[in-house]
Amino acid sequence: MRLNLVKSKNTTQFYVIKSYRDENGKNTSKIIEKLGNEQEVIVKANGENPITWAKKYVDELNQKEKNNKIDIVAKFSQLKQIPENIQTTYNGGYLFLQDIYYSLKIDKICKEISEKYRIKYDLNNILSNLIYTRIIEPSSKLSSFEASRKFIEQPNFELQNIYRALEVISKETEFIEAEVYKNSLNVINRNTKILYYDCTNYFFEIEQAEGLKQYGFSKENRPNPITQMGLFMDGDGFPLAFNINSGNTNEQTTLKPLEKQIIKDFELSKFVVCTDAGLASNENRKFNAIQDRSYIVTQSLKKIKGHLKEWSLCSNGWHTINSNKEINLDSIEKSGDNEEIYYKERWINENGLEQRLIVSYSPKYAAYQKNVRNRQIEIAKNLISKPTTLGKNRQDDPKRFIKSTLITKEGEIADKKVYALNQTAIDKEEIYDGFYAVCTTLEDDISEIIRINKRRWEIEESFRILKTDFKARPVYLKRDDRIKAHFTTCFLSLLIYRILEHKLNEEYTSEKIITKLKEMNFAKIKGDGYIPIYTRNALTDKLHEVFNFRTDNEITSLSQMKKICKQTKKD
Repeated sequence: MRLNLVKSKNTTQFYVIKSYRDENGKNTSKIIEKLGNEQEVIVKANGENPITWAKKYVDELNQKEKNNKIDIVAKFSQLKQIPENIQTTYNGGYLFLQDIYYSLKIDKICKEISEKYRIKYDLNNILSNLIYTRIIEPSSKLSSFEASRKFIEQPNFELQNIYRALEVISKETEFIEAEVYKNSLNVINRNTKILYYDCTNYFFEIEQAEGLKQYGFSKENRPNPITQMGLFMDGDGFPLAFNINSGNTNEQTTLKPLEKQIIKDFELSKFVVCTDAGLASNENRKFNAIQDRSYIVTQSLKKIKGHLKEWSLCSNGWHTINSNKEINLDSIEKSGDNEEIYYKERWINENGLEQRLIVSYSPKYAAYQKNVRNRQIEIAKNLISKPTTLGKNRQDDPKRFIKSTLITKEGEIADKKVYALNQTAIDKEEIYDGFYAVCTTLEDDISEIIRINKRRWEIEESFRILKTDFKARPVYLKRDDRIKAHFTTCFLSLLIYRILEHKLNEEYTSEKIITKLKEMNFAKIKGDGYIPIYTRNALTDKLHEVFNFRTDNEITSLSQMKKICKQTKKD
């Protein structure tokens, strides 16, 4: 702010004015306060030189503004229309994501890549905006470009720059992964003693299969080409590395290449790999049973050898975690209120590999499985009355409890298929209620192995966040390099979100966090500042507390918001 004197024929008017840049980037100014004419200011100065007094007054206002102690008064007219095509609201929720982005030094990674390829556009600005919009307002690249204009800090690139950047990001994905991991060690604790691995797939809204887009087993049962993502997560739930493969790739073959990359680029060597049964091929087990590596994999009791299945389901020889006393399962309380976990173990030799088979039984889990199956049986009963809806069923589909025959109840040959409940299938499935098995080379305590395996749900949740909250599917890109870059931004978005979740002590769901970030909008008052138009609550208070800046005052001056933006970009 500065003093401005406007002289007329009879007197001089004293004004406090403030310079600022308008929406078009042009320098302009506005009147903050009218101090009065010369005679009025002389009275206020109380004997002091009026100009000297007025300058001191402006200095005091500047000091108050610097300390955020000044009241801002904005004038509005009921008769004056707002300017045409001028944006007046902006999102500031991205600032918390930006703080994490720069703490991971991704800006420096982008700088190194830009120098390597002699890039003239701002790669850092493009990548950061792709990440923020993927979390806050996920959509296509075109829509993301438009969404980035809603942020307080405006993008400095054009749409065509995004597609050029995707090509570069694709080439440098492994470098980005490795550098981000190293930088993350200064931001969060990385538990790399335990690594979880799983695969999922993403569909495309096309019919032509080519490149990474191939027809394969779709986990959403869609008749579209898919591409496959393999994801490693560390022991605390933070994404570690990923790979992208064509949709017709056997997922069991995807683990070793990515694990070798982690060993090489991340300089990790001693860890336990935890996967589900679908990824637990004998080759993968042997690969992780050498040097300082081990594994914990789920084991289907339905698929093990007969004598092992008989031993696993036998009621004798069970123990609890805290007791060595042998227990018979027939003697325990099997209601859903019993939260005890019972186990038995033995070492087995399968395909030349010595491993420990641990079978657990949980009455609570058994009650849950029985409850789910009973609901599915009711669905199956309803489906029997609608034969046209019956067809090929999935492993967990209620249709698996329906059988068809050409023989009537009276033993006569029917004109068409007769459908009925398959009680044999129901009884066979019921045998396994409450049982759960894993194989491992670890000799650790049973409770620790069970605890480690239980956390596999977090990698499933990560896939849910990517697909549902970040809308990583369907994929609209065609070129393989751009597809890979798309998933690189999704991976980085997931890591940044998980760090944010961790900083909030995991007290809020992903839906609540993302919704609030999207809602944190501001009305920009020309020349004055930003007024929050979101609802302040416990979550916004926690965000401001954790990141050590506030945007929830009645108004945040332009200069203060500029400082906040600068603060979030410090390493």
